[in-house]
Amino acid sequence: MTDRVIQLVQDNSRVIPLNFSAPQNSEVPAKDHFNRRLHDLRISVTDRCNFRCVYCMPKSIFDKNYQFLPHKDLLSFEEIEQVAREFVALGVEKIRLTGGEPLLRKNIEILIEQLARLRTPGGKPVEITLTTNGTLLRKKSKILKEAGLNRVTVSLDAIDDAVFKAMNDVDFSVNEVLDGIEAAHEAGLGPIKVNMVVKGGMNDGQVLPMARHFKGTPHILRFIEYMDVGSSNGWKMDEVVPSARIINMISQQVSQLQMLDANYTGEVAERWKYSDGTGEIGVISSVTQAFCKDCTRIRLSTEGKLYTCLFASKGHDLKPLIRSNAQPESIKQQLSHAIRNLWSVRADRYSEIRTENTTQPKDRIEMSYIGG
Repeated sequence: MTDRVIQLVQDNSRVIPLNFSAPQNSEVPAKDHFNRRLHDLRISVTDRCNFRCVYCMPKSIFDKNYQFLPHKDLLSFEEIEQVAREFVALGVEKIRLTGGEPLLRKNIEILIEQLARLRTPGGKPVEITLTTNGTLLRKKSKILKEAGLNRVTVSLDAIDDAVFKAMNDVDFSVNEVLDGIEAAHEAGLGPIKVNMVVKGGMNDGQVLPMARHFKGTPHILRFIEYMDVGSSNGWKMDEVVPSARIINMISQQVSQLQMLDANYTGEVAERWKYSDGTGEIGVISSVTQAFCKDCTRIRLSTEGKLYTCLFASKGHDLKPLIRSNAQPESIKQQLSHAIRNLWSVRADRYSEIRTENTTQPKDRIEMSYIGG
């Protein structure tokens, strides 16, 4: 049998040239082909993770011999801040740090401190958030808050230890994550959102136990439909548990739910509250109820490539410009032009056009490389 190779880091044939010329449209915030504004920047700070979740970094691919990016290829904190500054000038108001597991990046609090100093053209501070599996939060929560982190989102795919260990596939326990959530709450990194990816036949029996566990807490539990991200997770449509079914299950067996308005245009989660006032849940339905029309997100990879869609197969490499010998003001201007030009022609709407053919394994970039 021939070994299957998953290409995570793009070669030159999968990098789209950037347009550095002055854009015709200079409005702020920047708008894309479908008039979607640029609002959210997601930055992957590492491609490494201490979990091997079956839907993201399956151990069959990401084994002990897997070659992750060498440190020299990663953007430095100063380079990340340089790119982020231009995004904020063009309308970004929220930055999320992702991975891999972002807390594995050494001294990440230094980057958070740098990003927390950024201001929008109107003088507002940028919201700085972070998605984590929670295992390092007991150690890091206080220093992250002091550095300027606003809040965290924690991934937790089951409340039953055996099911959770089967999902993360490296023997981390539920209690380690729950302790991390408590530490983040104590540090003031809330409201904490707890994300559960629901995969049919594996952890869908944990929907009700998870709802019951977090009901009555200040944390917001969100159920995410299992998605066809990347090329290595063996995604099948019949393993998707529709959000509508989850809402119905919780309403019938835990407590009645009432729909809430979105906090802002482009919010990915549909919000619901318990009728008895004991909490909020959310559902993220990118498979059964696509929300491409309101998407305001762009992603910066660990090594400096921009992706305008979670399901992209091609990136736009900023690193040659960032590490060029050009004058700082020239680099700044070219970065701004490239970002605005890229966003202005953006026409991604993968989840709206998903078909049986488009979901077949292709060369899409892995989620562990650009974050969720």
